Amino acid sequence: MKLAPVPASKVNIFSDADAVGKYVMARVEAAAAEAIAQKGHFALAIPGGSILKMLGGSPAWAKDCTLAYVNHKAVPMDDAKLATHAKASKLFLDAWKGIDCILMSGSEDAVAEAVAYEEKMRAVPPSKLPVNPAGYPIFDMMLIGVGDDGHVGSLYPGRDEVLDASGRWVLPVEKKQPGSITLSLPVMAAAKEVLIAACGVSDKYPQGKSAAMARGIEGDETPSSFPAVGLRGVATWALDAAAASTLSFDYSECFSLTMTRGDCNPPDEAPSNMMLVSPPAWAK
Repeated sequence: MKLAPVPASKVNIFSDADAVGKYVMARVEAAAAEAIAQKGHFALAIPGGSILKMLGGSPAWAKDCTLAYVNHKAVPMDDAKLATHAKASKLFLDAWKGIDCILMSGSEDAVAEAVAYEEKMRAVPPSKLPVNPAGYPIFDMMLIGVGDDGHVGSLYPGRDEVLDASGRWVLPVEKKQPGSITLSLPVMAAAKEVLIAACGVSDKYPQGKSAAMARGIEGDETPSSFPAVGLRGVATWALDAAAASTLSFDYSECFSLTMTRGDCNPPDEAPSNMMLVSPPAWAK
């Protein structure tokens, strides 16, 4: 049975990449304010790639924030070319004073790094990083990027890590060299808020990510064929017009409503032959 497409009301389309970036940072600010008001702490997970350029400022809440990486290559933390931490530090993290950033040790052993990273995450007190009944951590905000093959974090199509049901929080991935660590799909989906962002044209994506977004949002895919589909039931999507350019009419209509009326509230209905998407059991 097919999975229903993501409801149009969960897909936010903006005119350009700058607008997407402002929206993402606004959502992070709102999530931080809510989490700190409720439990005195904010747990944030971030990926690498273009999303790093959407984050910035010198937020006062940084001193009350634990930050983890959705995925990270097994390289020294100061590797300016390959280390997401080094890139984040240069772009914004150095200005986030007092933040508790969960770091790898910087070795090339992805398997050992995954074990150690999970141990560090599990050592965070439940008051700061709660655990759900299924045994997975509940980040207040999980930012996710999507590759043109549908990979999220370092979960790539057709690989065993995508469907890992071992209960591990962090997995080693040795598809490429150097290897990587990645949060598991259940951990990504367990977050209180999951935000997928995609925008812009680059050397890597000369056509933008429009084809990938169509597959992830409304294509006939499975998590194995397109891992981002595993987050359909829990994620909100933020796209620029280029990334959304091949979505079907409902989404373009939603974009039009937002531009002209300021909101988008179409009925969230699915054809009778579709299965409504709900959070997976391990995300509850």
